[in-house]
Amino acid sequence: MTAATTTATTRVIRDFDKPLWRRVLLTREMAIVALLVLVVIVSASTVRGFGQPITLTYLLLDIAPILLIALPMTLVMITGEIDLSVGSMVGLSSVVTGALVQGGIPFEVAALAALLVGLVGGAFNGFLVTVVGLPSLAVTIGTLALFRGLAVGLLGTAAVTEFPEFWTDLAKAKLAGTTIPVVMIPFLLLLVGFILLLHYTPFGRGVYAIGLSKDAARFSGVHVERTKFILFVLSGVVAAFAGVFYTLRYGSARGDNATGLELQVIAAVVLGGVSVFGGRGKIYGVVAAALLIGSLASALRLMNVTSDVINIITGALLVVSVVAASFLAWLQKTRRRPGRPSTGATPTAS
Repeated sequence: MTAATTTATTRVIRDFDKPLWRRVLLTREMAIVALLVLVVIVSASTVRGFGQPITLTYLLLDIAPILLIALPMTLVMITGEIDLSVGSMVGLSSVVTGALVQGGIPFEVAALAALLVGLVGGAFNGFLVTVVGLPSLAVTIGTLALFRGLAVGLLGTAAVTEFPEFWTDLAKAKLAGTTIPVVMIPFLLLLVGFILLLHYTPFGRGVYAIGLSKDAARFSGVHVERTKFILFVLSGVVAAFAGVFYTLRYGSARGDNATGLELQVIAAVVLGGVSVFGGRGKIYGVVAAALLIGSLASALRLMNVTSDVINIITGALLVVSVVAASFLAWLQKTRRRPGRPSTGATPTAS
């Protein structure tokens, strides 16, 4: 008679043994929403000019590129990957738009060409990650430099500032009778689309599954490489769209447009509750975090705080959010009820 014991480590999901109100309210995302409300209320009551309607308009115009790019970035990071090239893609699409318009091409055609550049750039990232098998961090650091180099190479130190007045006015226009910029319409359409895609489709469930365990997702029938490839393409296209808006918003196409924007996007995504290890995150938390960063920066600028100090505060928020998430995970692990096993043992005898 022989006996064998096999031990398998299991990953237990405990969320659904809690009441619904706890699953909804006691989350990191709701904490960000509450912090956003607090910052807005305090700023409106203490910072001169923050509560004016024009402040909301410029706040939304300033963070619109971040809000747009953060949508696909959320899905990319839930899979455990990252795209650091989005800021450079904004600059490259801006330069492509400006160069074509300067060459006599209609703006509409130039904008479509910029979106095509975004698609190709995203597909290039996706190909290197999913087909060649390179890590996304290394790939997108490389394409960050590549796209920025192409942008600077196309225009050099020059800037294109002649764009159709209709489009530049539209980029800065507000919805009739409100202080909401028109750019919020495409953002809301994309927001609804990405929420439905992530939270209400098999594709979205596959995105979470990949982040939790790529191998388990593959054995469950999820097309891991195809899913990641699609997400990188979406990231490139949305970044290119943000680049076209960026160009019209500031009326200038330059090779250094949106330098460092990728760090603000990643800060919003991580602060919004998306795990840097993948498998966790919700879009509403990311949107709230982007609005929080924008509101805080706007209030500090009205207080004559320099941009360097604002960047320090934003970075500190990001570090605190990551440390807090790790601390809470450790705390929950140490508070597990006695007798609840984290591993399973199945003895067999013959």
